[in-house]
Amino acid sequence: MRILIDTNVILDFLLHRDPWFSSAYELIRRCADQKGLQGFVTSQSIADMFFILRKIYTPDERRALLLDLCQILSVVSPDHDQVVQALKNTAFSDFEDCLQETCAVFSGADYVITRNVDDFTGSRIPVLSPSQFLQQYIDL
Repeated sequence: MRILIDTNVILDFLLHRDPWFSSAYELIRRCADQKGLQGFVTSQSIADMFFILRKIYTPDERRALLLDLCQILSVVSPDHDQVVQALKNTAFSDFEDCLQETCAVFSGADYVITRNVDDFTGSRIPVLSPSQFLQQYIDL
């Protein structure tokens, strides 16, 4: 199974944000186990996290954290046509969410995993929260 993990879920994991840390941790751990679950993150998420994490970590620490993450999750980047397609997609009010969904579709993801499920009502693929995903697919 292939999942695209949204920025907020990864930040929950990296920043140990309660009450979401445990499900984010379990999701990332299952991707790291490489037993039937392949995780993806967008290049935009990596850039956003590098910026967001600056308040807590040094540049070297951020690089190390994100390099470790890239050992677990595959990075996908939209190409020109995918960006144009996302710009034309009016089903999303937030372009960043639309770009995440477009990357998920083009990477062959089965699900988008986010805490902001309601922001993805226009998604062409199913969207679940980390806890919903883990409850439904606990035996992965």
